[in-house]
Amino acid sequence: MSYTTWFQSHSKQHQQIIKKLQHLSDNELIEYFQFENMVKNEPNFCPLYIENKKCHEMENLNCYLCACPNFRFDDAGFKAEEKRTLFSYCDIDSKDGGQFKTDDAIHQNCAGCLVPHHEAYIKKQFSRDWFSIMKDVQNA
Repeated sequence: MSYTTWFQSHSKQHQQIIKKLQHLSDNELIEYFQFENMVKNEPNFCPLYIENKKCHEMENLNCYLCACPNFRFDDAGFKAEEKRTLFSYCDIDSKDGGQFKTDDAIHQNCAGCLVPHHEAYIKKQFSRDWFSIMKDVQNA
């Protein structure tokens, strides 16, 4: 699955939940996206929910920003590095992020980074319009 395909599919799921919960306040909406609640009430939002597994081991994991606004991707690749194509990177160069390298590709590895999953960060970036938060993610 390409980054673009996942990004578009995820945005539709996110928008459906927001529409369903439009009666909630912003804080209530953010709280709704707590991992435990999402596993119970939105089991199709993430394939890991079926196994009750977190993508990041942390207390109070919030899934509102499942996709990180600091992530950058280009399905065609940004540039060549070390005879590999760079397809994604972290715009803030998080010290907890890394790279996954294959023989011909470099992808951002966000597994160690918790930045977008804290409520304080989500509140700082918050919009009910997910695309406005994610406007810089896809290289168009």
